[in-house]
This record gives sequence, C-alpha cells and structure tokens, in this order.
Amino acid sequence: MWTENNNQLYQKFIFSDFNEAFGFMSRVALVAEKMDHHPTWTNVWNTVEIWLSTHDAGNIVTQKDKQLAQAIDRIAGKTN
Repeated sequence: MWTENNNQLYQKFIFSDFNEAFGFMSRVALVAEKMDHHPTWTNVWNTVEIWLSTHDAGNIVTQKDKQLAQAIDRIAGKTN
C-alpha cells in the first residue's frame, strides 16, 4: 500500500529473491520511461523501495505519481 509522507508516495516491495526484484524493476523502468516519469528507488537483494514525486512540479505528489503508482501495483500483481 502506498503511503504519502514528506510530499512523496512510498511503498516497499519484497520478493522471493534478487532475480524477482530485479525483474520487477526492469518492468517498472519500461513503464516509467514511456511515462517520462522516473522513480527514486533502492534495491537490496529481494527488497525494492520506491519514492514518487514530481520534480518539475516542485517535488510534490501529482497525478503523474498516482498514475505511476497504479501501474507499479499492476506490475507487482496488486490490485487497487
């Protein structure tokens, strides 16, 4: 579930292993590139943490972030 804090949407995703986490990141990267909206994220082994905000809007949460969050949930197999 995405939470909003400090003008960012945040979610942590935990996978079974590094390959699954990296595959998820690759799929998200393709969607983010098409949207021209790129996340701030980290990956440590099976865990991916993502922060979303719109930099050119002053680092606040916008509709672009909400749309990317929904796309990321679909990629992760979560429904909203």
